[in-house]
Amino acid sequence: MDLQALSSPLYSARGWLKFIGVMFIINGVLTALSVVGIIFAWVPIWLGILLFQIAGASEQAYLTQSEGEFLKSQTKLKTYFTITGVLMLIGLVFMFLFLGLGGIAAISQLASGSKGF
Repeated sequence: MDLQALSSPLYSARGWLKFIGVMFIINGVLTALSVVGIIFAWVPIWLGILLFQIAGASEQAYLTQSEGEFLKSQTKLKTYFTITGVLMLIGLVFMFLFLGLGGIAAISQLASGSKGF
C-alpha cells in the first residue's frame, strides 16, 4: 500500500485545512464575545482544532508514510464530517420549526382579518 499516494490529496490541501481552521477558531472567539454565543462558541473552535489536527496528521502520513498518522487523519476527518452533519440536521430542524411557526402566525393573522403587520 502506497501511503504517500493515499495521503496526497489531504497533504496537498493542508494549507486550506489550516486556513479554514483558523477561520473557525476566529469565528468561535468572536461568537464567545456575545452573551448567548458563549454557549455555542466551543463548536467552531473544536472544528478549527480538528482541521489543524487533520492537516498535521496528513502531513506526517505523507512525509513518513506512517499508517498510524494516515488512520489518525482519516478518523479526525470522519469526526469533522459527523459534527458538521449533526449541526446541519439541527439547523434544518430549527429552520422548519421556525418556518412552520411563522406560517401558522401568518395564517392566524390573515384569518383574524387584521390588516396591520
